[in-house]
Amino acid sequence: MKTKTFVAIATLSGLLLWMGCGKKETGEEQPAAPSPGAAPAATPIDPATAATVSGTVKFEGVAPKPAKIDMSQDPNCQGGNVAENIVVSDGHLQNVFIYIKDGLGNRTFDTPKDTVTLSQSGCRYHPHVLGVMAGQTIKIVNDDPTTHNIHPTPKDNREWNESQAPKAAALEKSFAREEVMLPVKCNQHPWMRMFVNVVKNPFYAVTGPDGKFEIKGLPPGDYTLAFVHEKLGEQDQKLTLAAKDAKTVDATFKP
Repeated sequence: MKTKTFVAIATLSGLLLWMGCGKKETGEEQPAAPSPGAAPAATPIDPATAATVSGTVKFEGVAPKPAKIDMSQDPNCQGGNVAENIVVSDGHLQNVFIYIKDGLGNRTFDTPKDTVTLSQSGCRYHPHVLGVMAGQTIKIVNDDPTTHNIHPTPKDNREWNESQAPKAAALEKSFAREEVMLPVKCNQHPWMRMFVNVVKNPFYAVTGPDGKFEIKGLPPGDYTLAFVHEKLGEQDQKLTLAAKDAKTVDATFKP
């Protein structure tokens, strides 16, 4: 009988000890562990110290003659008849993607809630070069009276291939990983090509016909500024920005 009583007391003591392990010594319950999938909060940037970098991208030498495009296979296509892979106007280079490649360290940034539109008109993609942040929504619209087939062929993101009939509902897509000069084509119209640039920060720009760009809101620091062109390659420049700085950084590409 004494043995049974001792075992019962020992069992009850062990149970009480086990129940107490889930509480702190103060008697309060331990806080719940954070969700493993929770995204880190964006790193704030003081607008009072934010800097700006701007400049112009030029083309040196004789620009290659644009290749002609034959759209006769589809009578519904009446867009421009030259390729957009190298577009030069008065010595200025269009469609160069510029972004902060290095220098932001462990800073994180919120994914923009606004969507970016990629349109198909005249059997061409507009714009030819697009910049977005990872996870940002791209709205793809078809303004042509013919069916298009949108087909990104990434290296680091998921590949997909979808048809879009005339005036069909917009497609909404996003890319999860950083990838520069991600090619997009149309399987229905082989001359249709464009490039999506997916980055992790909001500091990027694309040159227009005047070759100019501007990137605002940068925190002070040492950076690598990358200039990327689909045919002419990449150029990197080192850059140091002080508080409230405004610097000009130009780049020149050659054939």
